[in-house]
Amino acid sequence: MISAYDAVILAGGRASRLGGPSKPDLAVGGRRLLDIALSAAGGARQVVVVGDVEVPAGVVRTREEPWFGGPVAGLEAGLARLEEPAEWTLLLACDLPDAEAAVAHLLAATPAADHDGVCLLDGDGRLQWLLGCYRTAALRARLADRGDPPLTALYRLLGPLHLLGVDPGTASVDDLDTPADALRWTTILTERP
Repeated sequence: MISAYDAVILAGGRASRLGGPSKPDLAVGGRRLLDIALSAAGGARQVVVVGDVEVPAGVVRTREEPWFGGPVAGLEAGLARLEEPAEWTLLLACDLPDAEAAVAHLLAATPAADHDGVCLLDGDGRLQWLLGCYRTAALRARLADRGDPPLTALYRLLGPLHLLGVDPGTASVDDLDTPADALRWTTILTERP
């Protein structure tokens, strides 16, 4: 079980498939997607949100460089704002409507000493990079060794790490990208007890 961790929540991007509204501010089931992600990361010592969005007191907000530079740039910007970082860093996208259940399942995993991190798996057995908890030192080492030109794809950055893939159980790892996704998730979350 992972108990001492910081969190970096990626809340940037253009949300072009959603039709323009700010994805982190989109209300699904009566709550902003960002608020769902913040609740999921509620056990973190420090939380950094990377994106142009309002955050509550106690949460650090920053922007990636360049703006809309993608998840690797967002991860780098988020890690840079952590003070005296924990051993583990939760990396979470802001567009995961079932983030609370998914993160609880993720943090219940028990990685071995040689694992660099833990990621939930999708239905096809693929690692979900943005639903992962990584050793902070491993993330920093990968970012420092990105090559020239530097890697910009998250799967290329994190792929070489020794990761434990975990079945999400009943939690969903689906993200929200389109208006149809928003309608579906609003129905799901509204009907949940």
